[in-house]
Amino acid sequence: MDLVVEKSSTTDLMDESERLGRVLSATLGAMMAVVGELDRREAWRAEGATSSGAWLTQRLGVAEGTGRSWSQVAEKLWDMPHLAQGLRVGALSFDKVRAAVELATPETDASVLRQAEECTVRQLTELARAKRGTNDEQAEARFEYRYLRFNDARRVMTAQFTEDAYAEVRAAVTERARLFPSDGETRYDQRRADALVDICRVIPGGAPSKNKDADGPRATSDSGSDSESGSRSDSGSGSRSGSKTASADQNDNGGRVRSLRTPRSNFFVVVHADLTFLRGGSGGAEVERLGLLSREAIRRISCASTATLAVDDAFGHTMFEGRAKRFATEPQRREIQRRDRRCRFPGCANNNFTDVHHVVHWIDQGPTDLPNLVTLCDHHHHRVHEGKWSVTGNANGILRFVGPTGRAMTSRPSPLWTRRKD
Repeated sequence: MDLVVEKSSTTDLMDESERLGRVLSATLGAMMAVVGELDRREAWRAEGATSSGAWLTQRLGVAEGTGRSWSQVAEKLWDMPHLAQGLRVGALSFDKVRAAVELATPETDASVLRQAEECTVRQLTELARAKRGTNDEQAEARFEYRYLRFNDARRVMTAQFTEDAYAEVRAAVTERARLFPSDGETRYDQRRADALVDICRVIPGGAPSKNKDADGPRATSDSGSDSESGSRSDSGSGSRSGSKTASADQNDNGGRVRSLRTPRSNFFVVVHADLTFLRGGSGGAEVERLGLLSREAIRRISCASTATLAVDDAFGHTMFEGRAKRFATEPQRREIQRRDRRCRFPGCANNNFTDVHHVVHWIDQGPTDLPNLVTLCDHHHHRVHEGKWSVTGNANGILRFVGPTGRAMTSRPSPLWTRRKD
C-alpha cells in the first residue's frame, strides 16, 4: 500500500505504521535465519572478522551493538522454532524476541511465545532477570563495584550502589524532596537535587545544620530524618548493616576511625520476600521498583529497618476493603505497586507521579479492592476522568482502555506478580 503521506488521514498513517512494523519484524526474522546459518558455518572468518557480530558491523554498516545483538539472537533462535516463526510472520517484534530468548529454553519455546504475545518488552525483560535470579556471591560482587565519583569541572556526581543501598538513598532523597513543595516552576528532579544538598547539611546525630549563610533552599523537619542512609560500617568488622550520618568519622577508644551511625534507617523501603526464601529455601525477594535481592541484602536491610508484616491471600496477594473505605490503604498501595510497577496505560513507562484509580468509580458503587484499583500516571488519570478514555476490566487480569477513536488496547499486570498463582 503506497500512501501519499501528506494527504493521508491520521488513522491511515497509524495503520500503515503498524503494517510496516510487522514487515520490519518479518524482515528481521528472515535475517536471523540467514545470520544464524552463516554463524554456524563460521563464514565470517573468510572476510577477516573476529565474530559474526563484527562481520555484520563491517558488511552491513550497523553499529557494533546492533551486530552483536543480531548475532546473539540468531544463535539462540536456532533451537527455538516457535519464537523464530513468531518473528518471521511479524507477530512479535525483534525487541520482544530479544528479551524472550533470554527467558525461553528449547523445551519452553512454545509457551514463551504465547507469553511474549501478551507481555510488553519491559515485562519480558523483568521475567528474564527474575529467571537469572541473584545470590549472595553475586550481591557481594556488586558490592565490590560500588563507587561515588565527582566531576569538579561539570559539577556532576555518578554513583553505583548495591540494590539495598540504592533503595535507602533513593527513599531518603524522595522523602526529603517532599518537604520542598512544588511552586509550579521548579522541576521534580531539581527538588530532588535540593533534597540531597539538604540531607548533606547535617551535624552528628542528624540535627539540621546551623549554617544560616549557606546558599540554596532549606527544609525543616521534626522527624529526625536528616541522616544520610548508608550500607556499610567502617569499623573494620566487615558488617554492612546500619546507617550513618553525613558527618564522616571520629576516633574510638582504640584509636581506630569509626563512623557515626544512627541505630536505624529513618526512611521507608518496601521489600517483598517469601518466608521460605528467608529461611534458606526456594522463592525470592525484591525491593519495590528496583528488582531482585539476595538473602544477604535482605539481612542488611532488616538490620537497619523496621519490619512490617503483610498478610497475603493464597496467591500471595494482599488486602480487600470492599466499600468500607473509599481510598486505598497503604498496604493496598504497596501491593498495587508490586502488581502494576508503573502506569498501566498501554505503552506508558511512568512510575513517578502516579496515583491509584478506581476502575468502577466509588460513586458508582465501585469497591476499594485490588481488582478494581489500578495505577495511572497524572496524565492518563486526567484523561480518564475527563471522559476522553474509558477503562474496564479486572486490574488483577486484563484491563481494556478505549479512546476517542474507538480503538481498544489491553493492559496486564506484571507477570512477576501473576506467576504467584501458578
